[in-house]
Amino acid sequence: MSAATATVVALAAAAFLILATPSEAGPRNSSPAVAEFRQVNPCPATGKLTGACPGYVVAHAAPSCADDPSELQWQTVAQAKENGSWERQYCQFRRVRARG
Repeated sequence: MSAATATVVALAAAAFLILATPSEAGPRNSSPAVAEFRQVNPCPATGKLTGACPGYVVAHAAPSCADDPSELQWQTVAQAKENGSWERQYCQFRRVRARG
């Protein structure tokens, strides 16, 4: 797989993660928060503060519905996919428990 193909796959996976997550799961990574995070945390793949970061996405260290949703970290696309599944289940559990 060429570098260009890998970049396209990584971007498509990141877009899928954003679009596939239910909006009621909790606050999303806001663009200003991600931009601020990227200004001080270089991409693990390239070491740069700007531009694409092939194979990585910025994601919450804890579920976005948890008490501290502002903590961001670099995760591989695979880690983000894996975490997204259990985070959605965790957030759904918290919503159901809060209702009743």
